[in-house]
Amino acid sequence: MTDATNDQEQLHEEADELRKETSDGAPEVAEHDRIAELEGQLEDARSKALYAAAETQNVRRRLEQELQQATSYAAAGFARDMLAIKDHLDRALAAVSDDLRADKTATQFLAGIEATARELDAVFARHGITRVKSVGETLDPNRHQAMLEMPSDEAEPGTVVQEMQPGYVMKDRLLRPALVGVAKKPD
Repeated sequence: MTDATNDQEQLHEEADELRKETSDGAPEVAEHDRIAELEGQLEDARSKALYAAAETQNVRRRLEQELQQATSYAAAGFARDMLAIKDHLDRALAAVSDDLRADKTATQFLAGIEATARELDAVFARHGITRVKSVGETLDPNRHQAMLEMPSDEAEPGTVVQEMQPGYVMKDRLLRPALVGVAKKPD
C-alpha cells in the first residue's frame, strides 16, 4: 500500500511540473496530453491503493472470524470424549433396579452417581453442549444416524421412533449424531 501512496505522490509532482511548464509557454497540446496521461496514471494508482486497502480489510476480517471460531470450538474434542463418560453414567443409572434403590447403602452410592451426572449436565450446559432431539422428530441426516427401520402404524415413515444413543451439538456444531431407529410402513 505504501508503494501505491509513493506512486501517487510522484504522479502529483510530475503533474505539477507539467502545469508550470505549460504556463511558461510550452506547446499546449503535448502538455495537455501528458497531463491527461499522468492524471490517468494517478487514477489507476488510486484505484490500486483502494483495492489493496479493501483486500487488507478482508484478510483481517477473515482472520478474526477464524480466531473466533477456533476459540469457540477449541474444546470440541474434549467434549466428544466426555460424551462417553456421560453415556456410561446414564447406562449405570438406567440399569439400577427398584430393589437396589430400596437398599440404604446402595441409595447413598446412587445419589453420588446421580449428582455426578447432574454436574456433568451443568458443565455441558455452561459450554453450549445440548442433546439432539430425536424421538418424534423427522429424521435429519445432519443430526441423526439411522441404524434400523422399524415397521410402525403409529408414526409416519421417516419419523424417529427409538433412540439408541443420544446425539449432541456444541453451539451449532454437531459433536455426535444420535443413533436412531426410524419408522417405516408395515409390510
